Formats: sequence, structure tokens, C-alpha cells
Amino acid sequence: MAKLSLRHVSKRYPNGFWAVKDFNLEMEDGEFVILTGSPKCGKSTVLRMIAGAEDVTEGILELDGKPINDVEPKDREIAMVFQYYSLYKNMTVYDNLSFGMKLKKCSTEQIEAAVKEAADMLGLEELLNRRLKILSEGQKKRVALGRAIIRKPKLFLFDDPLNGLDEKVQVQIRTEIEKLHERYGTTILYAAHDKDEAKKFDAENNRILLF
Repeated sequence: MAKLSLRHVSKRYPNGFWAVKDFNLEMEDGEFVILTGSPKCGKSTVLRMIAGAEDVTEGILELDGKPINDVEPKDREIAMVFQYYSLYKNMTVYDNLSFGMKLKKCSTEQIEAAVKEAADMLGLEELLNRRLKILSEGQKKRVALGRAIIRKPKLFLFDDPLNGLDEKVQVQIRTEIEKLHERYGTTILYAAHDKDEAKKFDAENNRILLF
């Protein structure tokens, strides 16, 4: 779990466009916060700055009281599930889930235990030997969640992960995210396209902010 602090954070691109200007946010350990707002309002840019995928023009990012503006993305202990997730389509589900751990040269026992835990939680047990290219969009989204879970991050970032999915699959993925929060108590920052989507989560356990 982690505390997250954004103080007067802004993002300005070389062409002069301010994607985000003077944004502030304080999150406590284990909190579930949902940012809502219209498309292109800057909420995805905020998540990308936190993850390290975008540089911060102005302001301070802190995780557990420590500035992370200049910390490499791989060292931030943050996992992000993008709206358009990036998976290796020619690899199996198992290989996608274990890829990051193999790069870190984790032991076979550690990898197998982590993959099993994520697969059991997300209902991927019977899909581990299948290649990504033959899976449904909902199944691929669960694999993307599994890759994030396996990293054991302090903070989860979700960038409108239900976009483009049918209503039935949206319910399934929303349920998986709620289970993830309940099981691990990890701090979660979630970007949603509108308040209606945000309200479909358990209202007692999250905070909704209009961006």
C-alpha cells in the first residue's frame, strides 16, 4: 500500500499546449479514487505522469513521502493498466504473465507461484497455455490485470480499462478490480470517462473526483 501526493502538477507540451495545469491530489494508503471527466480533459495524462510515461513540467509527485519525478518508471513500484493494453499476442497467457519476472531473473518457483495466484484470482487457469491472439477482448483484459497484479505494486493505475468492452464484460472486469482492491488493499487510482461509470463501483469504498 502507498500514500500518493500530487502538488501543483502540470504538463505542457513543446507546442505550448497545457494538457494538465496545477493539479493537486492526496491519496491515503489503500484508498480507491476515481477521476472522472470528458475525453481529453487530462486525466490520462495525470496517470501517465505518475507512472513515468510522461515527464512532469511543473510540480511534485510523491509516493510514501518520497519524490518520484526523477525515478525511472521501472523503479516506481507502480503498475498501470492502459486503456489500450499492450500484450504479446504471439505468446501464451503464461508467458505474458511471467514475462516481467523472467526479465528480473526470478526463480522458477517464484514465477510459478505468482502466475498461479494471479490466474486463480482472475479465472485464467484454463487459458495459461493459449496464445493471446485467440482470446476474447475480455480475456485479454484479464491478462493485462494479471500482469499488473504479478508486479505486487504499491499503487495501481487504471486508465479507462472498460472502454470498448460490451456491458457483460465490463461488469466482469469491474468486479475483478473490486476483488483486487478487497484482497490486497492496494491504493488504486482509476480514470473513468464519466460519473455514471464511476458510480457502478462500490460507492462505500471509493472517492469520486471530477477532473
